[in-house]
Amino acid sequence: MTNNNNKTVLVTGGTGFVAGWAIHDLLKQGYNVRTTVRSKEKGTYILNSLLNMKIDTESLSFYVADLTSDDGWKEAVTGVDYVLHIASPLTTGNQDDLDSFVRPARDGAIRVLREATKAGVERVVMTSSLAAATPDISNKDQHINENLWTDPNDKNLDAYRKSKAIAEKAAWNFMEEQNSKTTLTTILPGAIFGPVLYANVPSSIEVIRRLIQGKGLLGNPKIGFEIVDVRDLVDLHIRAMTNPQAAGQRYIASSGFMWMNDMAKFLKEELGEIGKNIPTRTIPDFVLRSAAKMNPSLGSLVPMLGRKFRYTSEKARTQLNWSPRPVKETVIDTAKKLEELKLI
Repeated sequence: MTNNNNKTVLVTGGTGFVAGWAIHDLLKQGYNVRTTVRSKEKGTYILNSLLNMKIDTESLSFYVADLTSDDGWKEAVTGVDYVLHIASPLTTGNQDDLDSFVRPARDGAIRVLREATKAGVERVVMTSSLAAATPDISNKDQHINENLWTDPNDKNLDAYRKSKAIAEKAAWNFMEEQNSKTTLTTILPGAIFGPVLYANVPSSIEVIRRLIQGKGLLGNPKIGFEIVDVRDLVDLHIRAMTNPQAAGQRYIASSGFMWMNDMAKFLKEELGEIGKNIPTRTIPDFVLRSAAKMNPSLGSLVPMLGRKFRYTSEKARTQLNWSPRPVKETVIDTAKKLEELKLI
């Protein structure tokens, strides 16, 4: 174990998929770790989960704080060296209502940054999303990097994608206005897969779970994912947290692209009996478009039909020596962990 006992890291949203792994890895690396939770009960849940994994939790502490309120944040960041702002507010609003997505994400980020700069935190690493770097539909570029920003006025994009760009841009603008020693770094992950830590299924893993279950699916829409393993994503956060070069930088976190149907075929081959219900035919685009009219939650997938923008994570690999695992390894590890935890 690395001895980082004199450094304290605050991880926001401790019950989340990425935050859970961040807490796990930081504790193993010898950091003092704080995390925010929405209730004391959630803190107990995290503690018990980590103890079941034989993780030493002596240097872990909990602070009750919510991104929609100022309460608790000052206490959470006081005396902290680094903040990993991973939490993102849950939004279950109208898919077309941009403000319902923007307000909680933007205001939550500003709330954390405000208290972090006041407390003199060394660096905040904020989890953004590749959604904040979505090209125009006419863009044929196959080598998209961190210089690209989603256009919030793009009529082909849903509110979620626009909100990610607006929230991240607001964070950068806020930091530019501060006379503070605190620096900001943002990480832009693609679809986050990988083994779950706790016995629940994060929304990003649902696509693999539903594929394996094969419930009511006649086939797979022609959509693909830029994939990053949760373990590699956390590794990148920690590298960005401590590397002087990362101050003021954006980093794309993607280890490769995979079409949904290719993922289905790969899982079917690798999983044997467990994968027998996985559908491996591609459904026509009009099927998803029709389904989206009846089920608005599918609406965000429609603009992605047939789109294959290739992102490059060369900057993270070069500047921070980041080396993510292959996509196929991530996909199979995700499925096997779901099986192990009896979540499929």
